[in-house]
Amino acid sequence: MRKVVLYGRPGCCLCDEAREILERVRSRHAFGLEEVDIESDDGLLRAYLERIPVVTIDGVEAFELFLDEPELERRLAMVHTA
Repeated sequence: MRKVVLYGRPGCCLCDEAREILERVRSRHAFGLEEVDIESDDGLLRAYLERIPVVTIDGVEAFELFLDEPELERRLAMVHTA
């Protein structure tokens, strides 16, 4: 199963929008979803503060600032070879 991680922080309206898209897409494509609060770690805060939301798919950064729903579905449908 694919693993998707949403890096964000509380009070981020773009993160809330990304979460809604992820949940909508998850109703059509099975994947594990994890949310990471970047404020929980200084390194994550430095790395992602100006870029959130950041979404990774199987550990690879796929989106930042804006989550494109059709592109997310396309990427999730791709055969994963690792």
